[in-house]
Amino acid sequence: MTSQRSLPADDFGIYYVLAECTDYYDTLPVKEADGSQPCFQGVTGLRNLGNTCYMNAILQCLCSISPLVEYFLSGKYITALQNKTYPFLLPSDCSEVATAFAYLMTNMWLGDSDCVSPEIFRSALGNLYPAFTKKTQQDAQEFLIYVLNELHEALKKYHYPRRRSHEKGSAQRCCRKWITTETSVITQLFEGQLNYSIVCLKCEKCTYKNEVFTVLSLPIPSQYECSLQDCLQCFFQQDTLTWNNQIHCSFCETKQETAVRAGISKAPKIIIFHLKRFDIQGTMKRKLRTDIHYPLTNLDLTPYICPIFRKYPKYNLCAVVNHFGDLDGGHYTAFCKNSFTQAW
Repeated sequence: MTSQRSLPADDFGIYYVLAECTDYYDTLPVKEADGSQPCFQGVTGLRNLGNTCYMNAILQCLCSISPLVEYFLSGKYITALQNKTYPFLLPSDCSEVATAFAYLMTNMWLGDSDCVSPEIFRSALGNLYPAFTKKTQQDAQEFLIYVLNELHEALKKYHYPRRRSHEKGSAQRCCRKWITTETSVITQLFEGQLNYSIVCLKCEKCTYKNEVFTVLSLPIPSQYECSLQDCLQCFFQQDTLTWNNQIHCSFCETKQETAVRAGISKAPKIIIFHLKRFDIQGTMKRKLRTDIHYPLTNLDLTPYICPIFRKYPKYNLCAVVNHFGDLDGGHYTAFCKNSFTQAW
């Protein structure tokens, strides 16, 4: 499937990645491979090393994200590794993960093979997380979080926090951007921030809490069919916490029932959604097989952005991770959009 849209020039509205879990192979109408077609950059398979489909699917998605590809292929990661402000804080294993990731991405984009092995990368990450070296099935979302974390640890640089003048109004103070002392290409691309407004239902005082995220895990509100916007609305709707979930109110000085609502106070350039299809209730576990419709372009997050946040990004889909099977076993695949050919 091809797209007539070029990559957006806006420094915001870039992509979203969907960690989908479905049992239908026709999630996206992918064009059949033609033996007469030339080999394009970035269209490279990954060898299965034994139950490593979870790893290959995530790596294919990460290696299809243009800003991340440009960062590693240009060698900027080398500068980040060499210019650590506090190099003694960088474990050698973290550096090896970043170097192995760059090596793999180079082979996938600039190599001449139809299929390459991710063995070097798996070995580097396995030094930190031995579970990934075993030939056992793993969760793709957990693997993604570990990869992003280790890349950030290897490539981060430190900044002294800047003093900020007090903005007027409580809403402005609570929704202002979170300032981190550590930044990397990972935080610049994938990191967003949620702002929670917490209202005590007894004294009606409102407090705010900020939380950084790289992946949003969305509930599925229907058993049969819904849209991605339905999942987002369910995630961002107001929730009332009662009984054992009560929150301590600093004004009442005791636990009280509260109303909590989340909003996005900092939208990432690349947003990752995880659809929570695996449902476990006590001893019962099941996989939700709801059909979820999602757009290929112009995903609008405006309804969930804090009012003080003046940029309202729209996102284009760039990758989807699929899971076929159930909670006890299955297979992962990925659909990725090639930034050069604009084909899936």
